[in-house]
Amino acid sequence: MSTPVLIVAEIGSVHDGSFGNARKLIEAVARCGADAVKFQMHIASEETLPDAPPPPYFKDEERYEYFERTSFTLEQWRSLRELAHGLGLRFIVSPFCDRAVDMLVEEVGVDMLKIASGEVTNIPMLEKVAAAGRGVLLSSGMSTWTELDEAVKVLEGKVPELVVMQCTSSYPCPPERVGLNVIREMRDRYGLPTGLSDHTLGMAASLAAVALGATVVERHITFSRQMYGSDAAHSLELDEFVFLCREIRELERMLASPVDKNDVGDLKQMRKLFQKSVVTTRPLAAGSLIGEGDLAAKKPGDGLPPRLIGQLVGRRMRKSVPAGHMMSWEDIE
Repeated sequence: MSTPVLIVAEIGSVHDGSFGNARKLIEAVARCGADAVKFQMHIASEETLPDAPPPPYFKDEERYEYFERTSFTLEQWRSLRELAHGLGLRFIVSPFCDRAVDMLVEEVGVDMLKIASGEVTNIPMLEKVAAAGRGVLLSSGMSTWTELDEAVKVLEGKVPELVVMQCTSSYPCPPERVGLNVIREMRDRYGLPTGLSDHTLGMAASLAAVALGATVVERHITFSRQMYGSDAAHSLELDEFVFLCREIRELERMLASPVDKNDVGDLKQMRKLFQKSVVTTRPLAAGSLIGEGDLAAKKPGDGLPPRLIGQLVGRRMRKSVPAGHMMSWEDIE
């Protein structure tokens, strides 16, 4: 049996700087059925200029101030990792600068690093990641093939696990921009496991990705889409995330259970109840020839199948039978 799909709950910054909310979200997604929890480590002074513009979907707070306000201390990061591990979750964090890579690997002890879409062209940081000895989820939301090729070249063969993630940097992502075709193209191009970082608000894209062979599915989650912050509005709420986890596991069972269409042994009773047999439409005397209107197809289905009617017409009756008689080969000469 193939390795189960890694379901990653992306908390990101939806905790809004509340350490308590971050812990509660970890506990919640563990109950929901996630395999891993993911955060973002932002160190404002290391990754952005003070006047860098905010993304179009969140302009309620200056970006630099938002990163500073929602950051955690080293001890808090360690505590979150320990909580996740205690609940059986892999602990994944996206770094956005060299210092974050060092902290996450050497001081926090993350299980994997996620390269966010905007960092794919940050080759110096990718080289540091390549040397860090952690598995990597490589997003691709705003990258061209050439840029992604270069990033894969830096990481491939140097990290213990590398998954290339199809992603569309649109929040929320419309169905026409999901790019399910790219999942297979990535697998063919790189010969690596592929996944989907899904920014839609529904379930279809994630489930289709699994059917297409994705080994990782990442979804933003939140207590409520009414929460303040940059990610809440395009995240799944917990009841939706529960549903998605269950559907992915059910889909995995389907994919792992090929069906032999000729194996109908367990359908014997259903075939009898719902299929039909050849019956007479009127009394037929012994020695008479069966005409085209003398036979019909009616339930149940434990007699001669209707596909044989053409072979019975024109044959001679061996014995007399009443109307509604279920025909057998013994009835004809």
